[in-house]
Amino acid sequence: MRNAMKAWRGSILFPMVAVFAMLLLPSVGARAQQTTGAPCSPSATQTLDTRYLPPPPSNFGGQINLNADQSKPCRPATVVPPKGAPNILLIMTDDAGYGVSGTFGGVIPTPALDRIAKMGLRYTQFHSTALCSPTRAALITGRNHHSVGFGVITEQSTGFPGYDSVLGPENATVGQILKQNGYATSWFGKEHNTPSFQYSLAGPFDQWPVGMGFEYFYGFMGGETDQWTPYLFRNQTQIFPWVGRSDYNLTTDMADEAIKYMQQINAAAPDKPFFLYYVPGGTHAPHQLKQEWIEKFKGKFDMGWNAMREQIFANQKHLGVIPTTTQLTPWPDDLPKWDTLSAEEKKLFSRQAEVFGAYVAYTDHEIGRVIQAVEDLGKLDNTLIIYIEGDNGTSAEGTKVGTPNVLTGYQGITVPVAEQMKFYDVWGSSKTAPHMSVAWSWAFDTPFSGPSRSHHILGAHGRACASPGPTASRMPEGFALNSII
Repeated sequence: MRNAMKAWRGSILFPMVAVFAMLLLPSVGARAQQTTGAPCSPSATQTLDTRYLPPPPSNFGGQINLNADQSKPCRPATVVPPKGAPNILLIMTDDAGYGVSGTFGGVIPTPALDRIAKMGLRYTQFHSTALCSPTRAALITGRNHHSVGFGVITEQSTGFPGYDSVLGPENATVGQILKQNGYATSWFGKEHNTPSFQYSLAGPFDQWPVGMGFEYFYGFMGGETDQWTPYLFRNQTQIFPWVGRSDYNLTTDMADEAIKYMQQINAAAPDKPFFLYYVPGGTHAPHQLKQEWIEKFKGKFDMGWNAMREQIFANQKHLGVIPTTTQLTPWPDDLPKWDTLSAEEKKLFSRQAEVFGAYVAYTDHEIGRVIQAVEDLGKLDNTLIIYIEGDNGTSAEGTKVGTPNVLTGYQGITVPVAEQMKFYDVWGSSKTAPHMSVAWSWAFDTPFSGPSRSHHILGAHGRACASPGPTASRMPEGFALNSII
C-alpha cells in the first residue's frame, strides 16, 4: 500500500478510487466471492469479488416444498468487506490555496493537518480541475470531470454532454462502490454535485448523495451557504437546527453530527467499516465564524500581502515542499503593493485576512475533533485518513478591495473602502457575508502565479501525501517531490 500511495502523480482522478479499490481486494488468488459462517443463517457473511458490481443474484440455498415443515429457509448472507478492511475518512476543505496552511509553509496554524502529515506521507504533486463541482465530481467518481457531466459548476450547467451536471447511472461513485462492498457510507458538508434544477423536495433524488451511494447525508446543497442559517438537509429533508440557538455555526455543528454518526455506527455494528466523506464549507466565502476565533488573529496580517507572500515562499523552501531553485513570480502591476496603501485601506484589508485566517484555523480545529473522535473509538490504527486542503486555490471572487457581501463580488460590484469600513467591527459575523481582496488571494496561492487552482492532499492510516498543481511557476520540468515526513 505504501508504494501505491507514493506513486500518486499529477491527477486527482484515478489514483483515489484505485486506492479505495485496493482496500477491498482479498489476498492474491482469493478474489472470488466467499461466504463465511453457517450457510443460510443470520450470521452468514459474504465477501464479494470486487471486480464485478453489482454482484449477480445468489441462488436460493434452502428447500421449498408443499408443506412448511418439509421446507428449509435460507437467509441471504450479509455482504461485508474483506477482513481487516480499514475505515476511510476523506476530508476536503474549500477554496484554500497552496500557501494557506502552516503545514505547507503558510502563516495560518493548521494542527489537524500537521497531525496527518506527521503520521505518514505529504505529497506535492496533486491537480484539481480549478472549479468546485468538477473537482468534487472527479474525486468521488475517479473519472475525468467532463466524462461525468461536470465540465462546469452545477449553477452554470447547460444541456450539452459533459456540461449538464448529471453524473448518470453509468458513473458509480466511490460511495456506491464501498456501499455495495459492505461499508457504512456517509457525506457531511458541501454538496455541489446535484443539478441545481433538482434542488427540490419533490425530487428526483437519484442525483442527491442518498442516490449516489451515500446512505447518510448531512449538509448543504450548492456551492456555498450562510454558516449561521445554512440551506441544510438531513438526507432529503430540509432542517433548521439554528432556530433558537444564538451560538450556532455550521462548522461546529457539522463536526458534532459526524462524530455522533461515527459513535452510532460503532455502537450498532463495531466491526462494520465506515467511509465518511467530510467536506466543510470553509474556506469558501462567505467567511463567517465565531468571534473568539477572529480575536485570535488580531494583528496577525499587519505585515501586508507582499511581506506575507515572501514569508510563505521562504517557509515552503525550508519545509522542502517546493524546490530550492523555485523563483517567485513578479507581483502583478494591476494589484497594489502594500506600502502604497492608505492607513484606512491597510486597516480594512488586514481585517479581511484576519477573518479568513481565523476561518482556516477554525475549520481545521473542527476537522481535528473528527479525527480525534476516530481515535477515541479505538479505530485510528485501522483508518485511512486523506486530508485535502482546498478543492481549488484561494478564491479571487472578492474583487480587488474585498466586500462585506460576497454577492456584490459575484455581480462585479465594487464596494468602496469607506463603505466597507462601516462593517469593520462585525466582519465575519452574521451581519456580513464577506470575502477578501484579490491581493490576499494571490498571496495565499504562493508559489503560484496568481489565484491559481492548486491544493494539496494528505493521507494517513500511517501515511500522508500532497502535491502542487500544474501551474507552479518556474519549477524544474518533471519535478516531483515525494517526501516521507
